[in-house]
Amino acid sequence: MSQLPRLPADDRVEQVRQFNRFYTRHIGLLNEGLLDSEYSLTEVRILYELSNRGPMTASELGQELGLDPGYLSRILKKFDGRNLLQRSRSEDDRRQVFLSLTDAGRAAFEPLNQASADQIGTMLSRLSRTEQERLVQAMAVVERLIGASPPQVPYILRSHRVGDIGWIAHRQGLLYAEEYGWDQTFEALVAEIAAAFARNFDPERERCWIAERDSEIVGSVFLVRHTDEIAKLRLLYVEPSARGLGLGRRLVDECIAFAKAKGYRTLTLWTNDVLVAARGIYQATGFRLVKEEAHHYFGQDLVGQTWNLDL
Repeated sequence: MSQLPRLPADDRVEQVRQFNRFYTRHIGLLNEGLLDSEYSLTEVRILYELSNRGPMTASELGQELGLDPGYLSRILKKFDGRNLLQRSRSEDDRRQVFLSLTDAGRAAFEPLNQASADQIGTMLSRLSRTEQERLVQAMAVVERLIGASPPQVPYILRSHRVGDIGWIAHRQGLLYAEEYGWDQTFEALVAEIAAAFARNFDPERERCWIAERDSEIVGSVFLVRHTDEIAKLRLLYVEPSARGLGLGRRLVDECIAFAKAKGYRTLTLWTNDVLVAARGIYQATGFRLVKEEAHHYFGQDLVGQTWNLDL
């Protein structure tokens, strides 16, 4: 017998409702006419879809916006009365009627579209560039988490920049505490490794790859010079939200390709046996286990492992 999904805590429900009340008030969705116009939010959204997506059937329009057919029909009838719509039959199926905007419809929509852009622009102008980026990233997270069919947004890889080193130490400290129960000594180790990399960075022989999706860091890895012939792969991690995309393998492949291009003979790494997913990537890319040692690190009894790859 299947179990019913666990309902969220009342305080989280109330926080979401509070945000909804704040945002609808903040951008004027409660006003009778959106953006001081004679059109409601729903009516403006219909004009937007017809303006930006070209001819659509009423059925397609209703499905896209999740509107009741009767409610949509009344709005379209109102638009017909104002000469905002034109209808054309499909050449392939004469039963299908496509809707699009007339010149009057486009003329009615354009000032609404501009007013909306101006309203958002004014809101963003009160924020610093960093705050604007944080806001946009937060909105992308909301859309991805509660969307009906969250798209697999492609990630990008970039080199490290100011702010990344502190973030990686912070995020890995939290993530490994949540998933493996490791204590703050692991965060301290990550901070030491990352800080040493930033302090002594040799761009000719070393590299850090940062993976981003929707402007949010979702993974990273470092390649650090050990000797002229040996490089170290360090601090590989992938956010839970980005797992299953092949990102971990991609980051390791980037390290291997870079190490070969720079003339290293061996790529080495140290990990712990409980990191099963990472170990699978190392095995799949040709690393071999050369040393194991039991130890008590990060508040846990672990087995440390050294893996090498001959290049």
